[in-house]
Amino acid sequence: MRVRKAVLPVAGFGTRVLPATKAIPKELLPVVDRPALQYVVDEALEAGIEHIVFVTGRNKGAIEDYFDIPYELEVALEKKGKDAILEQVRATTLPAGAASFVRQQSPLGLGHAVWCARDIIGNEPFAILLPDVIVKAQPSGLAQMVEAYNKVGGNIVAVDPVPMERVSSYGVIAPVSRDGRLIKMSGMVEKPPVESAPSNLKITGRYILQPEVFGLLEDQDPGAGGEIQLTDAMARQMESQDFYAYEFDGKEYDCGSKAGYFEAVLAHALDNEEIADAAKSLVKQYASNL
Repeated sequence: MRVRKAVLPVAGFGTRVLPATKAIPKELLPVVDRPALQYVVDEALEAGIEHIVFVTGRNKGAIEDYFDIPYELEVALEKKGKDAILEQVRATTLPAGAASFVRQQSPLGLGHAVWCARDIIGNEPFAILLPDVIVKAQPSGLAQMVEAYNKVGGNIVAVDPVPMERVSSYGVIAPVSRDGRLIKMSGMVEKPPVESAPSNLKITGRYILQPEVFGLLEDQDPGAGGEIQLTDAMARQMESQDFYAYEFDGKEYDCGSKAGYFEAVLAHALDNEEIADAAKSLVKQYASNL
């Protein structure tokens, strides 16, 4: 079956970027001229996703408002003849019926957040995009994964290489065989010691999973941090279904950390036609003072 739906877990507190996230959902922190979440949604849409399920929590109403039609703003921009800005604003509105919002009432982990979307996803394969991660790629990171999925089916996780000395900070895969960027895998190891790590391919926040994972999440015991972990259910699913990793062609930015967020802003500023020259000038100015 074609991958038509995607789950975006957006219920987290954003503790790594406090105090900014006291009042602003971390997913709406701006990366140049649009919130981080917009980049993730655009990635999903480019991959052919037709329906996005946002798993929200308390104080996340601004996310729902952001993707709605801002009538007063559009009227004001239209009256002032600001057509270019109006077009940009309208491009952020999701089509009617293309988004659902469900609540995760308690922060019980990523696996629990995904499970909350079970009735909307139904019995079909689906994508998961972690909103903390912006993937800068062409075609989009998820589009590359969907192309691979259309060839092999099964379940696919996105990976990218890190220096071997840093593998103990990430979850990495155990590869079996490789065909170009597609890798058959036999397992996942969370933060392994360097000397016993099965690879240097870390798991990035993009997944394509079969719907059987919902049944596994239903009775999944709490794992690390006392939370329902998606990776624990995936490990069980791996016993009966094929799993692949896909080393995408692109660059990922972890906007969930302050340094990663700064890197994302800088990279996208340097790539923005409107401000690229000014951004380059500022970078040179500050670099010369170091």
